[in-house]
Amino acid sequence: MTSVDGRPAEAGATTGADGSARLDALLDKLDHAIARLEDARPFAKRQRAGGPLDLARRAMAEPGGVEAVYDRIRRLEGAGVFHDTDWANPGILHASIAAQTLRLADPATATLEALSQLRMLAVSRGVYFHPGLSSEQAANFLAQTIGLNLDLLLSGPDEAQRSRPGQIGDVLRHLFAFIVGHVDPAEVVDQLIAEIWRLLAQRPIVVEEIKSMISQIAAWRANDETTGGAATHGRGGWGADRLISAVFAPTAGCREDPGLEVYGARLAAMDDAALAQEAAGLARSMHDTGLASAYHAVFLRAALDRAPTDFIGPALGLSATGMDAYRCYRDLVRALIERAVHPETAQAIYGLALMLERGVLYQPSVGPGLWRQIGLKLAPAPAERLRTRYGTARAPEDWLLAGVLSVLGQPLGVGQGNNPTCQAARALSMWAFADPDYLLQIVAWTARDDRLVMAFEGAPISSDEAAAGLAAQAPADVDPVSIVAAPHLDRIYAEMGRRCAERGGDAHRWVNPEMHGWWVGRGCALAVDVATGRLDRYEDFVRRFYAVYHPLHNGGQPVIHPQPAGIAMTDAAARYVGWHAIAIYRVALDQEGVMRVYFYNPNNDSGQDWGDGVVVSTEGKGERFGESSLPIADFAARLYLFHYDPLEVGRPDSAPADEVAAIEAAARRSWAADR
Repeated sequence: MTSVDGRPAEAGATTGADGSARLDALLDKLDHAIARLEDARPFAKRQRAGGPLDLARRAMAEPGGVEAVYDRIRRLEGAGVFHDTDWANPGILHASIAAQTLRLADPATATLEALSQLRMLAVSRGVYFHPGLSSEQAANFLAQTIGLNLDLLLSGPDEAQRSRPGQIGDVLRHLFAFIVGHVDPAEVVDQLIAEIWRLLAQRPIVVEEIKSMISQIAAWRANDETTGGAATHGRGGWGADRLISAVFAPTAGCREDPGLEVYGARLAAMDDAALAQEAAGLARSMHDTGLASAYHAVFLRAALDRAPTDFIGPALGLSATGMDAYRCYRDLVRALIERAVHPETAQAIYGLALMLERGVLYQPSVGPGLWRQIGLKLAPAPAERLRTRYGTARAPEDWLLAGVLSVLGQPLGVGQGNNPTCQAARALSMWAFADPDYLLQIVAWTARDDRLVMAFEGAPISSDEAAAGLAAQAPADVDPVSIVAAPHLDRIYAEMGRRCAERGGDAHRWVNPEMHGWWVGRGCALAVDVATGRLDRYEDFVRRFYAVYHPLHNGGQPVIHPQPAGIAMTDAAARYVGWHAIAIYRVALDQEGVMRVYFYNPNNDSGQDWGDGVVVSTEGKGERFGESSLPIADFAARLYLFHYDPLEVGRPDSAPADEVAAIEAAARRSWAADR
């Protein structure tokens, strides 16, 4: 039996009038189920959503069903099919989780994800406006999800997928066939590659998802070249070669991705000249992309035993500064490589190189702190969290030490992932940047004791006695240091806030200096009245910000220590989303003479469109790796809280009146529209 397009039909498939009639009947039932869901009260929507979900799944399993459900996706969402689920707010969805949900979840959950993909496609194409999602955000999310499912996009589900219960295999086959009909795979891959480079420019610590996307691109290109498709003609390939080689073939010695054992044997047979070339190639690839290959770990471990020539410094790509630190602390560096650098933890190599470049080992307490970390034994709970996240290929202690190297080398690469722990991520980042020995102490306490005690105005707060924090569960999609420390910091931060609840005003006035360190300014400016939520002396707020941070109005005083601040987060339509913790690092002129604020955003992706023409830059405007930046007026228009030294107030009256007025107007057009 053949299908309507001439291909062999699968066993059990029904074609022709019977299949069309069955689809029509299902769609009629679906329309009635949607109507009932629309009439349901909010508290009953979750219970009634099961009917539309089941009918949508059965319809999408039929030829032509996905298109019919796509035509109803706006109505389905409006009726409440996503109500009270993780999909209710598409702006917080994570592409890697979506990819796994499609492949592994139960039929009902996978159907929700399939509907979410149709919603993303509709929003990206401008079929309808979504209040919590811009078309650009939807397109980027769809590109990442497709990138993690390129095998399904190009060849459809395999037999394991087809055999899943509830016709989900058929749903996936039809879903991705429908997506192929609306997007050019080569253009999707081009967009995906550009997205990967944009993310890599921010130098994140957690890169597993990026490497997964690169793996999918490599498989797609291999498949496309075999079938004579677009990639062989130069489409879908911009920048792909550099990404693929960085992960799978960074040097001549592993050009064809021979496998780690073969590469190790090749290294053993190489002379010093060949090894020097390998070291240079590995270092060049790593610093070019921010990605370290598993082959790099094999090389460094082999180099530990190579004498008398030392290839470790060249393989790390160190400058004169880094080489000086390596020579001074050679034994420590070699011990760190021996314990923390393995093929599974290869990304720590980049952190190690940047840590040496930063010169943090010259701080007297950092070296001893790292020696302690090398020998540290973890408590059962943090060890189990690390095993759950990373598996058992390496000991939890190895994963944590690798994470410590990454955080010390890339303080601005700490990301909170899809978790409400921006305060904890900001604290870890600021300590890694400005107080690394204190960070090592925090890691030791939380990893060894599964407990953290911090003082708040002289009174101790213990994380094992504090009530729950903002996060409902321990973060998982984060770096090893965050996995271990963030739950404790989250609870302590929340407890500090509770102790300030009766004081009036914003609790951050007291919490931020106590939590982050002595170098946080004790002065605190707030743009809103906490009791009413309305703007409060906003012009004075803007003028004070300029007087404290703008070099032309504060006597040329640079930012000495990073300072915590709060922004009113808005979406691409400039609508208020919520308060968000960031840290101000620098205020300086960019190469075009624009005064910009360079800041740290704990989000994994800091390049965001905040609406009303305010688009956060992460590269090309003088940013250092991991920094975000905005022109100072645009930044001030989203700022609602900042810290300062009350004894260094600058000249508030010198801020230009027209610029202050423009900032206030921008705030009132966006987050302060109802304030």
